[in-house]
Amino acid sequence: MERNTIILALNQLGKVLVSLGENQAWRDNSLGVTQEEYERFEYIIARQFALNGWFTQDSVRNALKAIGNDLTTEKLTAWTDQYQFVKEPKRVGVIMAGNIPLVGFHDFLCVLLSGHKITAKMSSDDKTLLPEIVSLLIQYAPELEERIMLSDGRIGEIDAVIATGSNNSMGYFDSYFGKYPHIFRKNRTSIAVLNGKETQEELAQLGADIFTYFGLGCRNVSQVLIPQEFELNDFFAAMVPNAEIVNHHKYANNYDYNKAIHLMNQENILDNGFMLLKESDQLFSPLAMVFYHRYNSVEEVETYLKNNEEHIQAIVGKDYIPFGAAQCPKLDDYADNVNTMSWLERV
Repeated sequence: MERNTIILALNQLGKVLVSLGENQAWRDNSLGVTQEEYERFEYIIARQFALNGWFTQDSVRNALKAIGNDLTTEKLTAWTDQYQFVKEPKRVGVIMAGNIPLVGFHDFLCVLLSGHKITAKMSSDDKTLLPEIVSLLIQYAPELEERIMLSDGRIGEIDAVIATGSNNSMGYFDSYFGKYPHIFRKNRTSIAVLNGKETQEELAQLGADIFTYFGLGCRNVSQVLIPQEFELNDFFAAMVPNAEIVNHHKYANNYDYNKAIHLMNQENILDNGFMLLKESDQLFSPLAMVFYHRYNSVEEVETYLKNNEEHIQAIVGKDYIPFGAAQCPKLDDYADNVNTMSWLERV
């Protein structure tokens, strides 16, 4: 099938996802779905919290809207025009993580738009959203049905694989899939670089980079680099709009646990009632905690970023990704800086 056919179907799908993401009621058939189909998707969204306590309606709708905003004919065409649509499709396995809703969708998108077939191994933590999306997509482009296989069990026969998991998963991935052309992704996190000249509004926007999806994503900021003279009270004050996050039971459990452990160990932490701050030069902070690290010069920051680049997914700051935009990657913002589309051209 033609790439343009897939793009048109994705464009229609995007309209539905944005509408759902914005929590709009079904209006008419202009979205390309019936009221029954639309309300079924609404039911799937509402059900997520019972299946995975981290998948609140806000989190799921945020993910749907972010994906839908990228699924426009203009964006998809501009992105894919840089790559060839393969003439001999291979079966590409995609092993998806489940830390945040639909975290594997970009890989799904890349495989389809490269011209290959996909077998998606869904995480047990996120196995109902993608099937609902695929059912709509096939409605708009029935030819895609033979190109898409979804599984929450064995992945079956494949020619290549993209696998995302924890550092501990790498041995498993290499053992089972190392013989295939592959992209293996392990733990990464994101950081913010402050220069001390940020406005309170910019610092408040940083809250979205920290707290969206409860800090569970690789694009969530877990460490903040700050100048020596930076006043942490300003940072805490800017975070206050996110205080209600502690009302989420799973987040609260992590907050209470990490607070108790650090107090018992007599480690210095700062606490504002819903998040913990700790001085550390480490990248990966526990959930509900953010590390901060003071620096003396721009050169020191550059050296730090260079030394840790293989562990950093995104950098937020005045000279980097704008505050509040870490969770809104562009279509060509590839995970781990590996160009998935170029790789799929060569498979």
